[in-house]
Amino acid sequence: MTKRTLAVLSLSLTVGGAVFAGTRVEAHRCPVDPARLPDNLKSQTPVVQLAILLDTSNSMDGLIDQARSQLWKIVNELANARRFGRAVELQVALYEYGNNRIPASQGYVRRVLPFTTDLDRMSEELFALTTNGGDEYCGTVIQTALDELRWSISPTDLKVVFIAGNEPFTQGPINFRKVCARAQARGIVVNTIHCGSRDEGARTGWREGALLADGSYSIIDQHRTVEHLEAPQDSEIARLGLELNKTYIPYGAKGRDGQARQAAQDKNAEQSGAGSATHRALTKANRIYSNAGWDLVDAVKNEKLDLKVVKEAELPAEMQGLTVEQRKSVVEAKAKERESIQAQIKALNQERNQFVAQERRTKSAATDTLDVVVTDALREQAACRGIELQ
Repeated sequence: MTKRTLAVLSLSLTVGGAVFAGTRVEAHRCPVDPARLPDNLKSQTPVVQLAILLDTSNSMDGLIDQARSQLWKIVNELANARRFGRAVELQVALYEYGNNRIPASQGYVRRVLPFTTDLDRMSEELFALTTNGGDEYCGTVIQTALDELRWSISPTDLKVVFIAGNEPFTQGPINFRKVCARAQARGIVVNTIHCGSRDEGARTGWREGALLADGSYSIIDQHRTVEHLEAPQDSEIARLGLELNKTYIPYGAKGRDGQARQAAQDKNAEQSGAGSATHRALTKANRIYSNAGWDLVDAVKNEKLDLKVVKEAELPAEMQGLTVEQRKSVVEAKAKERESIQAQIKALNQERNQFVAQERRTKSAATDTLDVVVTDALREQAACRGIELQ
């Protein structure tokens, strides 16, 4: 089975060979035969763990910009992922490395976020990253992610690391070969994305690191503008994405901050260009975008909260003093409104996909940007765990 080369994020899974930006890498075996998955998986929620390890040294501004603008497009590849008909749970973690604002005693490595399902937090932290010169220790950041993150122990969950950068993979006190072998033994795939030429990446260890951990090796131009085909439906999809915000009911200590973060990430997406606002709206129209920690509608839907026992002081002012039945009516009304808007977004996206498919027939192939190599790799690697990306 051929696999695609890959880049700078961390999802747990074992992958095969790769093709990125016209660069072919040796195919790898799937560590799990998707044709022989046990039947008991049909009752289990498949988990996808994605760890993103970004070089934030001086030369990596373009890489971070690509990650910011294409986060929602990458997430959308997993929004409708299924195994035996069951939707996946996506957990994302973020590390930065190679930034000398981080103490040398930490190997110039910082965990920005542990595994989380809060996609707005991920976006917020990506936009907060800044570059600064430093030493890029790839082995150190991979080892730190292996040791600090709470990786699934299930061999059938998808666990992947994407690490991106441009300096030699061999730098630093930690032997990357030993670290990548450890990852492979734990069923964690390490995909490497070199921001430079194919030959340089191969010569400086990026290719070898991926091969040792059943991953894919890819190259990108971090300065390239991300391709986005503008479609007639884009503006209406983005507008409806903002309308969804009115269906959220903040509650508890996290409510106000969660609502503010949602609006701020809408603004960040709008300013990122390259269709980021459209792709964010599409994410918000799917179940993978869940805010049960601060939104009553998601909390009730996911059975994280019982309206009978929630304290009145944790409710928004307009719901305080209501009976339990009245509370339920308010939440149900917002849930129906949300479902209606989400259905409109999905219908528009079907039209959009038809338009984009037609346009792509007359244009050149996708360029070697972060979103392209990551989504290609995810699609191939998810298949190794019996997970289908639609």
